[in-house]
Amino acid sequence: MAKSTKGEDVGISRNSSSNSDGTTASNADAARLAEMGYVQDMKRNFSVFSLLGVGFSLTNSWFGISTALVTGINSGGPVLIVYGIILIAIISTCVGISLSELASAMPNAGGQYFWANELAPKGYGRFASYLTGWFAWAGSIFTTASVALGLGSAVMGCIQLFHPTLVIKPWQVLIAYEIINAFAFLFNCYGKLLPRVATFTLWCSLLSFTVILITVPSVAPTHETAKFVFANFVNNTGWSSNGIAFIVGLINTNWAFACLDCATHMAEEVLMPERNIPIAIMGTVAIGFVTSWFYSVAMFFSINNLELLFNTPTGVPILALFHQALRSRGGALVLELLILSTGLGCQIASQTWQSRLCWSFARDNGLPFSPYLAKIHPKLDVPFNAHLFSSIIVAVLGLLYLGSITAFNSMVTACIVLLYISYSIPVACLLMKGRENIRHGPFWLGKVGAVANWVLLLWTAFTLVMYSFPPVQPVKAGNMNYVCVVYAVVTVILTGWWFGAGRWEYRGVEERKVDVVVAESDVVS
Repeated sequence: MAKSTKGEDVGISRNSSSNSDGTTASNADAARLAEMGYVQDMKRNFSVFSLLGVGFSLTNSWFGISTALVTGINSGGPVLIVYGIILIAIISTCVGISLSELASAMPNAGGQYFWANELAPKGYGRFASYLTGWFAWAGSIFTTASVALGLGSAVMGCIQLFHPTLVIKPWQVLIAYEIINAFAFLFNCYGKLLPRVATFTLWCSLLSFTVILITVPSVAPTHETAKFVFANFVNNTGWSSNGIAFIVGLINTNWAFACLDCATHMAEEVLMPERNIPIAIMGTVAIGFVTSWFYSVAMFFSINNLELLFNTPTGVPILALFHQALRSRGGALVLELLILSTGLGCQIASQTWQSRLCWSFARDNGLPFSPYLAKIHPKLDVPFNAHLFSSIIVAVLGLLYLGSITAFNSMVTACIVLLYISYSIPVACLLMKGRENIRHGPFWLGKVGAVANWVLLLWTAFTLVMYSFPPVQPVKAGNMNYVCVVYAVVTVILTGWWFGAGRWEYRGVEERKVDVVVAESDVVS
């Protein structure tokens, strides 16, 4: 139960600004939160720009494309990346519109699980919300693990570049993975620092993108033709159908536009979230498309030996591309360090995201140890327990990489689909309820929003089926797509907790309203 501290007015933020406009906005935000059944526990330290910093630092599309730039073209060549980015950007615009409308109408740190509770048909709200919360949180955990793995692999690739005889082992990548996860954990332990970190990582990402975009094409000894970049289709998957090859490879591009819900979970840490969250979400999609598309085109023009990139001993094709273009290990390392700094910002933002999801879901008793996870550290101004809990799970998941690299990669695929499902449940509930039967926020696009809702639902169904296909043929134990196993494990865990405790303890709409009235009574007494 969210409780208020004695001496404070329920619905009034503890961090009201000294500026009269800021105070009024802060009080109005807290009052709106109280209407939803929650007390203002988090301080509203974020501006719209730092909120955009968190959202874009997490999605960071051009960084995501860096990890898939060469590996993804086995399933479609440059055509997959260049046109896949356009396709996924259109889909992501629809996702962004759907999330922005709901965040504007009902700004709450719970995001999609809160909306599902509010919008589901009577009698189904608690379970629909519970499912959504688990899928969203699991997706955030898997995403954080995938970013840490990408960074760990890049670190080992840099080491191998200067030690050509080194053969990279999985345990070495795991050590780098754990160090990066622990290092990023520290940045989320102090609430007042986070907005500055988010703003810095946004600028760092844009600066790194600009430097690489200019440097690599300008110094590359040779350049590919426009036909290679815009019309070269490669199918090394073993699938006889080029269409299937394109679809199974699309997951690489899709990963670069995942996690658009991040800003919604910061709703209780920014003033006027009904206006600022949509700006952050749609800004993330727009910047992501521009940076990732121009980045991929520039890198494809700069390739001069594709086979060497496929078989690079560094295990990091983009690092090998830098080495080819600059013909200097030191120069390649500098550019890769820019990507690593950008990736570290992504890892920090991902941990911010997963901790807010864990904390907000625990407020409604959706997880084991919820009373412990729902606490806000009074001095650090962060949900420290939720942050620690989620980060430990990420650390443990890293061990899966030692057992099966293929299984770990399937977890990366699962994170995207689970997030889409968590977006789709409240959107489906909205369409069943009727879009005009809810109070609209300042961001509301009418018929355009309805089209975006349907695109999201159809795309979720498509990815649930098509992203379950094995990436290559013939299928063997070592290259199978185990994403269905990941879905099954998550479903077993959430179902077990529901029947073990969740169906009695998880708070629905009515329970929240009763609890906030009790909290108000405690303050008055």
